Amino acid sequence: YIELEIQNLPSAGRFYRNDFSLHIRPARVGEIRDFSTMDENNLKDIDDKLNHILMMCTKIQYGKSVGSFKDIMEEDRIYLLLSIRELTFKEGEASLMLKGKPHDCPTRGATDSIELRTTNLDFQEEDQLVAKYYDNENRCYSVQTKSHGVLKLAPPTIGVMRAVTSYIRSREEENKNWDKSSLQILPYIQREWRGWGSKDIFSAVTEFQGWDASKYSIVFRLVEKMKIGVKPELIYNCSGCGTEVLAPLEFPDGIKSLFVIPDISGELL
Repeated sequence: YIELEIQNLPSAGRFYRNDFSLHIRPARVGEIRDFSTMDENNLKDIDDKLNHILMMCTKIQYGKSVGSFKDIMEEDRIYLLLSIRELTFKEGEASLMLKGKPHDCPTRGATDSIELRTTNLDFQEEDQLVAKYYDNENRCYSVQTKSHGVLKLAPPTIGVMRAVTSYIRSREEENKNWDKSSLQILPYIQREWRGWGSKDIFSAVTEFQGWDASKYSIVFRLVEKMKIGVKPELIYNCSGCGTEVLAPLEFPDGIKSLFVIPDISGELL
């Protein structure tokens, strides 16, 4: 295992406890073999396979106490997966090249490409409206309001998001309605995933029904401005003409190509 500098994460480590540390290791053959069975048409299977890599290849600690991969912020996940990938394929044998949007370059033609690596990711910038409410002691945003007291909010962890996703699936399987608007803001209010399940989610959603329009609107708008993570496009300068080019953050050969080499021709004689 090697330790990651958490300030390099999209969240900059600001929503983890002060004694939080994060270590990662390369993916092993058995884990890659399991990852290769992913059904790319099944969102649940994709999510489960990505989380399995994190569960197996990360080590979370709070001082001398052991944590869980579920303590990781949801928006830090793609950065960690790419970091594990880079440890797994150190020789560059599995480069993922993203195609930039067409532009007129006299030396390279209409297109250019950039490698998908952690060093090339572009992060969301913190909205200045919420930035001033960051609470270093509680590792969250403590937003003071005129009518509703102090609202404590923070981007969600993988554990909280898994609980919410499980709740949504169970409601759909039972042909029951679920409140999409409430479940958009709940993950930013709930910080602890341990011991938190469907009954708690149902109770929280029911409680939201008693909020007045003002409180809901304030929380909803705050949550919109608390989005962190990796931007959906990489921005780089064309190596031929220097033009700024956008490259959509997507996997040309499917998400399996994260850990299953798409082009094996370089290894064939």
